[in-house]
Amino acid sequence: MIFLRNVEVTDIDQLLLIENEGFPIEEAATKEAFVERIQLIPDTFIVAEKGGEIQGFINGPIINQPYITDDLFEKIKENPKRGGYQSILGLAVSKKARNQGIAKILLEKMEELVIENEREGITLTCKQELVSLYKKFGFVNYGMSESQHGGVRWYNMVKLREAMD
Repeated sequence: MIFLRNVEVTDIDQLLLIENEGFPIEEAATKEAFVERIQLIPDTFIVAEKGGEIQGFINGPIINQPYITDDLFEKIKENPKRGGYQSILGLAVSKKARNQGIAKILLEKMEELVIENEREGITLTCKQELVSLYKKFGFVNYGMSESQHGGVRWYNMVKLREAMD
């Protein structure tokens, strides 16, 4: 059974392993970025665990606009209690735990948090090959992102709160 919980500092090594399995070095979050996210946004940094081992995670700060900007990968702030958009800077599942619906479970948990905290919706950027996957989860493609993160082309994907009910 999958157990969801908020991130803890002791998770860092497992998180980095999963992040580096899921993203090339130019795109992967650094240890420093994870430490900052664990300290500042543990309320929106969720890990999926099974048998005491982390299977995957999702994280991102609350932002005021519907699209992610590259500065978020460098510097974030603590989340406001209400409002804003839930951004997703990272969603990764361990190689050995893929195709078991863990990403879906993590996205659903973020949706619960959006509704609970009266946010506008969820925003993320993804590469072309993942656009159709996020569309299946109810996200709308708003076209090419201005993000240059990792030197890759990203697409703005947003799911508004009304689409979550």
